[in-house]
This record gives sequence, structure tokens and C-alpha cells, in this order.
Amino acid sequence: MPASHFEFHVEELSMEAFLAACLPGILSADCTFGIYPYPGKDALLRKIGDRLKGYATWMPAEYRIVVVVDRDGDECEELKSRLEQICESAGLRSRRAAGGPDWQVVTRIAIEELEAWYFGDWPAVCAAYPRVSANIPSRSVYQDPDAVRGGTWEAFERVLQNHGYFRQGLAKVQAATDIGRHIAPTRSRSRSFAVFRDAIAEAAA
Repeated sequence: MPASHFEFHVEELSMEAFLAACLPGILSADCTFGIYPYPGKDALLRKIGDRLKGYATWMPAEYRIVVVVDRDGDECEELKSRLEQICESAGLRSRRAAGGPDWQVVTRIAIEELEAWYFGDWPAVCAAYPRVSANIPSRSVYQDPDAVRGGTWEAFERVLQNHGYFRQGLAKVQAATDIGRHIAPTRSRSRSFAVFRDAIAEAAA
């Protein structure tokens, strides 16, 4: 059964703001969603198991759950395996376990942070902040959005500050909203955003 409602569990307010702004461009108008932020990644990982067990007792067939965390410095496959084990223990069918669209919960990792998704759709950044150079993605250090070294949000903050924005420090929630509303889902060069987007589109098809 195609999904008609999504429940997103995310680790911080900036991801909540980003998804609230960009999801209408991914989902059809008749598809609803809720977004539930946690006070950090550790809190999400600590609490999500009980939340999923609660869903397992009542969740309708047309609902899907999406859990999104930043990779940060974690080893990606270890983090993914931990999330998958949480889903299994809760009694919900993950996308990895289902092997196709017949899933109840999908776990997705932003590599290494949400700001990599901004680097992946640089025209959206330029639309939100017009003084930023459109040529940033041509620089070798930014060509692979998921491989920006030295802290993705710090790199993103430096670029914006160099162009006159956020002189007092990156306002993450504001940036997430500003950029999220300009995201073109199929334009992204970030592989981690693409697999996030594709799972949602698959479930809603």
C-alpha cells in the first residue's frame, strides 16, 4: 500500500526546519507528515527504540517512519547496523530487511551532517543567499558534498561568512529554512540526500 503519511524522527531542530521546508517538494499534496526533533543524536539513539515499539502497536499500513541522523565521526556501517537492530527489536520491518518498498521504517544517515545536503544543491544556497559564489562546487574540496573534510557545518559557515552572511556564527535553523524552501530534490549531488529522497518517493509511489 502506498504511504499517505510519514513520521520523521530527527536529531535536531535544524533538520526539522529543513524537512518542513523541503518535503512539500518531494511529497504529493495529499501526503501528510509529522517531524519530531530530539535534543541531539545521543538522545535520539537512546529513545527511538521505545518510540518505535509504541508505533508497532498501532501504526496503520499507510504510515511510514523515517529516522534521520548525522554520521558525524561514526563509522557509517556500524551506525546503520545499530539503527537497523533498533528497528528489528521494535518489531518493525525496515527497508533494508524488506528489500523493497514494503517497509514500515527506513533509517537514513546524512553524511557527514545536514550541511552536506546544502553543498549538494548549491543553486538552492545561492537562491537563499545571493551573494554566495555559484562556483563553490567547482572547487575540489567541495566537489563531493558527502566528502567535505574538517567538519561540514564549519566549512559551510566559512563559505557563507566569506560572502558576508552570519558574521556572528551560522544560525542553523534559519539557514535550514532559507535553503530548504529552494531545494530541488532531483538536483542534489549528495548521495546521502539521494538515498533519503528515493526511499520516500518509493514509499509514496
